[in-house]
Amino acid sequence: MAAVDLGATSGRVMVAEVSPECLDVREVHRFATPLSDAEGLRWDFAALWEQVAYGLSKAARTGRIDAVGVDSWGVDYGLVGAGGELLGDPFCYRDDRTVGAPEEVWGVVASDGLYRATGVQHQRFNTVFQLWADRRAGRLSAAGSVLLIPDLIAYKLTGRRVAEATNASTTGLFDPTRRVWSSGLIGALGFPAGLFPDVVEPGAVLGALTPEARAATGLGADCVVVAVGSHDTASAVAAAPAASPGFAYISSGTWSLVGVELGVPVITEAGRAANFANELGVFGTVRYLRNVMGLWLLTECQKHWAAQGRPAGLGGLLAAAAALEPARALIDPDSDEFLAPGNMPARIAAAAARGGVEPPGSPPQVARVIVDSLAGAYARAVREASALAGRGVEAIHVVGGGSLNRLLCQATADTTGLPVLAGPVEASAIGNALIQACALGALPANLPTLRRLVAATMPTTAYQPSTPRPDHPGTGRGRL
Repeated sequence: MAAVDLGATSGRVMVAEVSPECLDVREVHRFATPLSDAEGLRWDFAALWEQVAYGLSKAARTGRIDAVGVDSWGVDYGLVGAGGELLGDPFCYRDDRTVGAPEEVWGVVASDGLYRATGVQHQRFNTVFQLWADRRAGRLSAAGSVLLIPDLIAYKLTGRRVAEATNASTTGLFDPTRRVWSSGLIGALGFPAGLFPDVVEPGAVLGALTPEARAATGLGADCVVVAVGSHDTASAVAAAPAASPGFAYISSGTWSLVGVELGVPVITEAGRAANFANELGVFGTVRYLRNVMGLWLLTECQKHWAAQGRPAGLGGLLAAAAALEPARALIDPDSDEFLAPGNMPARIAAAAARGGVEPPGSPPQVARVIVDSLAGAYARAVREASALAGRGVEAIHVVGGGSLNRLLCQATADTTGLPVLAGPVEASAIGNALIQACALGALPANLPTLRRLVAATMPTTAYQPSTPRPDHPGTGRGRL
């Protein structure tokens, strides 16, 4: 299998060989996710497709590729014309065009009604608000379809327009109970119903590659495209090597998605007040979670320091931060003030100063503030997910790039009072490949079986809680 795993910071193409006894995954291509600010903050889709096609061509050179799957971040989309053409590069969720859009939408459908219909966490950049901004600007008039990023790549590969359910569930326009578009909400907001393509579940075989896609990638005529858990967190959670249902997960990367896995949505007023989302997972599961800002904060700080001529490598930066006392200047990592790029250290210092403490000055001090603030946010999210869902938590699985951040993993164990199992790093690509294998009949479509295979073949690192700081706002002890 070839797994195309697109993050908001970087993308990769991985090749996986899978059988009931074997799971071998290797990277063949990695690239920075191309972003342009020429006409608003947008994803350079032509450059993105070029990187994906190049990565798949490298995958083709490794040997027979039976299938391809694509996962990415959520909410962002391309507008496709009736003739099949892309009507401009997709906007990035960090673009400020959605400022004021939530309030306008709530004037039509109240925020509590929106939550009852979709169970989605409020974020200014949810697809519903982006589409409202497009409608306001007249950009929907020529559109024939709305395709989320992984569905847009799948369309380039197969010519088929679909909406995969796990990513569709992030839009704020999807019914997570019935696993279909919310037609009543779409109609109330004045969006054309025809914009929203048919929904497919993870494991659906979308078909063979078009001749154009075969020419661009070098893949064979017998290679098929499979709809995987196309929201990267859905694929990552599928690859969490959990031994029992009593676990929480943190899919840690540019964003951190923190929650528990359930069988049905939990759509309550308490969940809305706590800003929890009911996003869909593979094989009928629900990811009950809250989106936390994540390692974007640290990445943006590193970019700023590098631009100033004082680059801070991640390993040395975290080692120096670990030598410091725990931060007393904690910030709210989910504040909108941290959403846009640019001079992140200054914004963190300003937020700390508003809290009445001395702001961090050196890069290690800033890194320590970020790590301890994220750990506190994780602990609060795990504790609230457990209480709201009525699901006990015995351990936390950290998957994705953040699983390599030893300081953050230990801080998470300390603030929650729970053991943390870190890994696999490439969980999204692994889950992507596993769902493809299920679709091809190489593995049973059974999460416990998939997770046992991951546990047997992929390394993890365990972190036990030490004595937590008693004044840390995220501190918890024992089983939640």
